[in-house]
Amino acid sequence: MSVKTEIVLGQPSWHVASDLVEAWVTEAGAHLAPVVFTLNGVKVQPFHIAPWHDEEVEAPPIIQTLRGDFFCLPFGANETQYGDEAHPVHGETANSRWSQVEPGMFEMETTIRQGKVRRQIELVNGEANIYVRNIVSGMSGPTCFGNHAMLAFPSTGLVSTSPFQFGQVFPGDFELPANGGYSSLKPGAIFQRLEVVPMDNGRVADLSEYPAREGFEDLVMLIGDDNLPFAWNAVVFPKQGYLWFCLRNPRVLRHTILWHSNGGRHYAPWNGRHRRVLGIEDVTAYFHYGLAESCSPNPLSDQGIATSLYLDPGTPLRVSTIMGVASVGPDAEHVEEIEPGADGVEIRLRSGESISIPINLDWLY
Repeated sequence: MSVKTEIVLGQPSWHVASDLVEAWVTEAGAHLAPVVFTLNGVKVQPFHIAPWHDEEVEAPPIIQTLRGDFFCLPFGANETQYGDEAHPVHGETANSRWSQVEPGMFEMETTIRQGKVRRQIELVNGEANIYVRNIVSGMSGPTCFGNHAMLAFPSTGLVSTSPFQFGQVFPGDFELPANGGYSSLKPGAIFQRLEVVPMDNGRVADLSEYPAREGFEDLVMLIGDDNLPFAWNAVVFPKQGYLWFCLRNPRVLRHTILWHSNGGRHYAPWNGRHRRVLGIEDVTAYFHYGLAESCSPNPLSDQGIATSLYLDPGTPLRVSTIMGVASVGPDAEHVEEIEPGADGVEIRLRSGESISIPINLDWLY
């Protein structure tokens, strides 16, 4: 069954709603956006939607649709063929057509590596949270995967994450000036804190505040700590009066990639206009190279850091996250900690506030 879609920002999309959350899921790639949350009567929409959404562009479906959050299998550019598997950018899951089998439950069958993927979007009345689960079944062999959330930054956002082992700037040429793309961070640089990241010009960038470095595209990977009960990413928008957060199981989604997209791509359809966007992408992968590089020995896997996972056709892979928003004041600072609370989580800010969020943490496990 595939319930009728409606055209939303240029894409056929399904509607999912609760009393505090209204969301749309695209037929192409099952991209989740827009998502409108109601906080104390005020509506906020955190997710980015590509500026060419109402244009006809010559690009893969993922680029035509580009918005919100979507599931990537295999995650990455996939420019190198893996055996006889030639996957598109971020896999069939982010590009191909899905069907809605019941409200909030979407499904597709993959053909490049045969299997089935279900994507579940669950909303709970009284909560400003989105529960997302991607279930991969029937597949065999190694793979990389991840979620690809993208936030729009109408004003300064304060970025923080749960503890990580170390961070690294993408070790290759993320963009090439000869192709009309520009990057600012030092390729391959290792760092311990978001606030101190080496730049190519010898200076230091602070990745805990964004937007920054206008005119550049950059990508870094934060190597996760799989001993945490759950891992998290958060962005506080003091001017807009809310914070966004995402929770994950770090034994399934091991790491986080931060993609800073701020006008550094001058080739079509980007044309220098894709700005003030931060991809916060939770992955088990080797940067955004793709299947071949993530499943082969690489500098991270050589250190015992997981960059892929082996799929057993008899054991489904469940990839679950929880995203939500909460109100904050105009003087709110970075999120300091997100920890289990009595009925969900407690979010503590550096400015001293503590916010209780009702959440079903069992969803992650």
